[in-house]
Order: sequence, then structure tokens, then C-alpha cells
Amino acid sequence: MPHRNSLFLAVMTGATLAGCASAPGGSSPSARANLVPTKGNAARGQVTFQQTGTSVRVAGRLSGLKPNAEHGFHVHEKGDCSSGDGMSTGGHFNPGGKGHGHHAGAERHAGDMPNLKADANGNAEFRFDVPGLSIGSGAADIVGKGLIVHRDPDDYKSQPAGNAGPRIACAVIARS
Repeated sequence: MPHRNSLFLAVMTGATLAGCASAPGGSSPSARANLVPTKGNAARGQVTFQQTGTSVRVAGRLSGLKPNAEHGFHVHEKGDCSSGDGMSTGGHFNPGGKGHGHHAGAERHAGDMPNLKADANGNAEFRFDVPGLSIGSGAADIVGKGLIVHRDPDDYKSQPAGNAGPRIACAVIARS
């Protein structure tokens, strides 16, 4: 009898470890966005999104930004970059109907994210988590939404969108 229990324990431990090993890497939903410049601008880059529990990890690299400047960065309600100025993406993604606010606050649009900081060469590399977003399901699903980089920093308080200025790069978020 002890042999049988030991075998059962070994099989279950192996199955549990195998499940833990595969969960974080490849099974969580992900998405991508290829930011292209709006008319008259040069900002561009790649952004990835990875579901991590109740948050989405956002990571990417951009170039063509104003050097040593901060830029507003938001998920917008419509996945449409056809207007040339990014305005076809509509307002900030806001399924909860909340006011605009700081990305770490409870009172904010779901699409409110941290400002991006460009280096002396106009490049930005970033990685952060945004609570309350989802990839592929639910009211906070970002797949098919717009992604916008603004010329100016988000002040995190002006309504309805943080006074971040013109839209200098646009993308549609697609499931990967």
C-alpha cells in the first residue's frame, strides 16, 4: 500500500509542477500593436500586451519621439487609425464610465496608462502593468481598440483626457 501512495504522490507532484511551469509562459492571452506615425509625425514602435491575472503587462519600444520629453499614452475606444490624425480612435477606452485620472488610481478610464519618457535620442523603452484590463474577453477587453501616443504628457487630471495634445502615433491592438 505505501508503494501505491508514493506512486500517486509522485504522479500528482509531477503534474502540478508541469502545470505551474507552463502557465506563466505560453497560456495567458496576448496582443500586439504596431504604432505608426500620424500625418506629419515620426513616432513609431511595437507594443506587446500580456494578461497577468487581473492586469495586463504592457511593454514596448518607440522611436521618433521628442527627445527628453514625456508623452501621453492611452488605449482608445475605437480601433480605427484611418483619419491620419488619430482622431478616428475616439476617446479613451472607458467601459466603466469613470472620469480621467492617474493610471494608478481607482477613478480613471481603463485606457489611462503611464506617460512614456523619451531619452535624448527620442526613444522610449517601457514595461508596466495596468490593472483592470483584459485581453480577449469581458468589458475591459482591449483587442480591437486603438492605441495612441500623444505629443505632450498626460497631466492625469484635466477632463476628459489629460490635456496630452495631438496624437502623434496610432495603432490597432490585435490578438497575437
